[in-house]
Amino acid sequence: MGIEQQEYRQRQQEIMSKIGGGTAIFRSAPMATMHNDVEYTYRQESSFYYLTGFNEPEAVAVFAPHHPEHQYILFVQPKDPERETWTGYRCGVEAAKEIYGADEAYPIQELNQKLPQYLVDADRIYYHLGNDESFNNIIVSHWQKLMRGYQRNGTAPLAIEDTRPLTFPMRLVKSPGEIAMMRRAMEISAMAHNRAREFAEPGIYEYQVQAEIEHIFRKEGGMGIAYPSIVASGENACILHYIENERQIQENELLLIDAGCSYGYYNSDITRTFPVSGKFTAEQKALYEIVLEAQLQAIAEVQPGKPYNDFHDMAVCVIVQGLLDLGLLRGNLEEIIEEEKYKPFYMHRTGHWLGLDVHDVGIYKSDRKTWQNLQPGHILTVEPGIYISPFIKAAEGQPEIPDRWKGIGIRIEDDLLVTKEGHDILTADVPKSVADMER
Repeated sequence: MGIEQQEYRQRQQEIMSKIGGGTAIFRSAPMATMHNDVEYTYRQESSFYYLTGFNEPEAVAVFAPHHPEHQYILFVQPKDPERETWTGYRCGVEAAKEIYGADEAYPIQELNQKLPQYLVDADRIYYHLGNDESFNNIIVSHWQKLMRGYQRNGTAPLAIEDTRPLTFPMRLVKSPGEIAMMRRAMEISAMAHNRAREFAEPGIYEYQVQAEIEHIFRKEGGMGIAYPSIVASGENACILHYIENERQIQENELLLIDAGCSYGYYNSDITRTFPVSGKFTAEQKALYEIVLEAQLQAIAEVQPGKPYNDFHDMAVCVIVQGLLDLGLLRGNLEEIIEEEKYKPFYMHRTGHWLGLDVHDVGIYKSDRKTWQNLQPGHILTVEPGIYISPFIKAAEGQPEIPDRWKGIGIRIEDDLLVTKEGHDILTADVPKSVADMER
């Protein structure tokens, strides 16, 4: 299973149709150092990978539709048997054309020498000024040199524009091939979550549950974690991005697991919360039922043509009403929402785009006010929660929280594909009803 070369070619043609007479430059991700001279497993920059499928560092992709011979050019590390003995095989220059379909390929060391021929007739340069100042300076230096000849030649790339407005809309709508990859990521993640719920019990440690989950990710062919796994017992579940996973799980606690695998660079993102002793306490059950109802009603709002934010608004409404019914909030529902007095309990958004990045690219608003309308091919998460920290401070005018509620954190998260008819819950293989969570 994977993205076919033809699909990469279609993406390349689309990016070139967008830039017209310009030249677009994309750079691979650098190697990241874990400590001293030990490096992390390499992970390509997502947009570079989306356009090329090329998975090596020290590479540059250039798209120059105006060039008479070469429209798609790769600069890559050349073959070097001595270095490859230590760090792994390289594709090399010739294979960059044969395997990845480049019209021309060069050693990365020749970038400064060869790049100008693809810029000289461009009306502008498309490049995202990233965190690597030295590489930014290379691109800016070439641009400045060409601009110095503008008065004499009457032509030059008159501006540098960011590539993100070109790639973000492309990546936001998933192709059938991408959807298939993400379905597999979610199938694997569902297996892992279901195994974790069977395995978890009082007395074991959070990291032991984490090990079960991540073992399945790799065993089933995933690349590994999509993000650091959250295995949060008791009050740790009130920390949104808790990743220490060191605590021993105690009787009558909830365990919140937020974990997903990456498959072929495409990610899943699932959260479930369940009682490790097999039964919810009265307070845990009351809050869980609110979160579950908020999620179910939010999911119902995920429909093509609806504004992105509708499902968040619905989740907030259900959560606030539930907290009012329990006496944990006081006042008028609309006023509490408008004044955000619910935020001590629910402080994050209800979802995000999902794809090559866990928090995937794509705008949420088409301007400062208007939310993006959902459309078929969008994949997003729906993940409401309630968190009652031991250190919670009630909003002004709101009641103090009795101790019996403190230390309970609950989140339920699924991944949804927007379809022509409505939506498809891609993570439905992971149960979430009260009956399924108890044993």
